[in-house]
Amino acid sequence: MKPAIAATLLMASVSALAADQQALTMEARGQVKAFAQALMGELKGSIEKDGPVAAIAVCNTEAPAIATGLSLNGWQVGRTALKIRNPDNAPDAWETQVLNDFSARIKAGEDPAMMEATQVTGGEFRYMKAIPTAGLCVACHGAEVAPAVEAKLAELYPADKARGFNVGDLRGAFTLRKMIQE
Repeated sequence: MKPAIAATLLMASVSALAADQQALTMEARGQVKAFAQALMGELKGSIEKDGPVAAIAVCNTEAPAIATGLSLNGWQVGRTALKIRNPDNAPDAWETQVLNDFSARIKAGEDPAMMEATQVTGGEFRYMKAIPTAGLCVACHGAEVAPAVEAKLAELYPADKARGFNVGDLRGAFTLRKMIQE
């Protein structure tokens, strides 16, 4: 094969991969939006109706159910963090690297609401979107929590490390995966 033809084919292949990644990123953003809206709706409703202690139980059962409900069409949808509450959400090596990068970017003044990362490796597309700590979150994830909240967290999450956050801190990230053809 002539070098010019090989170069043209390579450029076309790279262009197609970039277009595929852009489409997958858009899909992932839609999944994250659906997850965030559903979870925040459940949490806000629970807090307004029964207070933060009830919201802990909602987060314990509803967040995994929402993630499972969105894990369709080849997507695996979840959340992770450097300071986890649920051991099932522990980050892998790439997720840890991205979360550390997000943290550094926040310290440098970047808005966490805009942070995302993608990777394609081993035939898999991966996407992460930062979750900034909102005012609603500190009732259960802040440095100081009410005694009733403390008791419920100890009951449902005995190995909880997801405390000490302030509004605007990196709480964690949505993390998505999808197998693709490279």
